[in-house]
Amino acid sequence: MLKAATPDVFHAIADPNRRRLLDLLAEGESPAQQLAGRFTISFAAVSQHLKVLREAGLVASRPAGRRRVYRLTAAPLRTVDQWTSRYQRFWQDRLQRLGNYLDETK
Repeated sequence: MLKAATPDVFHAIADPNRRRLLDLLAEGESPAQQLAGRFTISFAAVSQHLKVLREAGLVASRPAGRRRVYRLTAAPLRTVDQWTSRYQRFWQDRLQRLGNYLDETK
């Protein structure tokens, strides 16, 4: 039985800006200011997105002088992976049938 997914994690990854932040943090720790420089949205908006990610447990931060440095904490994504993996068989079956169809029509 799958553990119930926390809605906060799904809400957090629903936004493309937050997914991009996770992608950037998957490359390593980064100060908020540096992360914000990679977006066309304001620093305040990036800060709000980081807050949502932090509240969902997807990122952690630490002070570094007057800055905050963020890092990915990907463990909560395991819930998303478990939930989406139930549908993997569906897609594999569809792709297999498409492959068979394409082979037959050659």
